[in-house]
Amino acid sequence: QVQLVESGGGLVQTGGSLRLSCATSGRTFRRYGMGWFRQAPGKEREFVAAISWSGDSTYYSDSVKGRFTISRDNAKNTVYLQMNSLKPEDTAVYYCAAKAVDGRVWTYNVIASAEFYALWGQGTQVTVSS
Repeated sequence: QVQLVESGGGLVQTGGSLRLSCATSGRTFRRYGMGWFRQAPGKEREFVAAISWSGDSTYYSDSVKGRFTISRDNAKNTVYLQMNSLKPEDTAVYYCAAKAVDGRVWTYNVIASAEFYALWGQGTQVTVSS
């Protein structure tokens, strides 16, 4: 069973940058597609970005496209979310999620759904001040 631990959150000013990391335990990291979600107070959990097990395919929500970059290092069992040009509306708890690869090809709408992922981290707070 893969366990997920996020880090890298914090307080940053508008226009600043942060890099989130999600470290995973276990030896089967490369068998998982990975995603990042976020949840602001009083709002539903929202898809941010996802990456295939190989790293060849990436997916982004419209709200972060061009500002955020998801990547993974399978040798380090870690997935990253580089966040640039941060805005106050990016303030949320950010969660890492994992989905075991089963050979099927999934559409964007499925990959962007929280129900697609079986494993979740505990979250890391990102606060962007105006």
